Amino acid sequence: MNKAVKEPFALNYGSYEEAQHFLDNRTLNTVAEFTVNWEAIKIYCSLEEDGNASYWDEEYARQQWGGIVAPPGLLLTWAMSLQWHPKKERSHHFIAVIVPLPGNTLINVATKTEYERHLFLGDRVHVEDRLIDISHEKNTRLGIGHFLTTQAKFTNQKDELIAIQTNQLFRYNAHEE
Repeated sequence: MNKAVKEPFALNYGSYEEAQHFLDNRTLNTVAEFTVNWEAIKIYCSLEEDGNASYWDEEYARQQWGGIVAPPGLLLTWAMSLQWHPKKERSHHFIAVIVPLPGNTLINVATKTEYERHLFLGDRVHVEDRLIDISHEKNTRLGIGHFLTTQAKFTNQKDELIAIQTNQLFRYNAHEE
């Protein structure tokens, strides 16, 4: 049986002027599908060959932090939704995909993440993404488009701030080869 492949998300198309109305808009507070769990931490650390005792040794982690903590590199992983679910549509927390602009390609250019606290086993990540800037049209080696700056706020189930992540993305039409 041949099933049509769905795109992970569809971009909204529109003008720079229309996009300006999205400044300071936020996504809904998206709640992660899964809690922070030791199995995923171990898989990640195994792939990275990261032997930090904070991720492997319960006694060390309890004395150092109060319990096993998640590596910072897993932050976005906790917030990802499943690729498919039998009872609900796939959701995403990225505001950049709903901003109406010209351009059929969206790439991340830069990311800055400021961590406030660790994520612990059992925490459930909540994320809210906000559009904070859109550049005028720019002509780059990749193509003509607009830079978007977003800021995602990650909290846990207690509404404690985990991290603020600022992303700069470029939305453009690729040059024809």
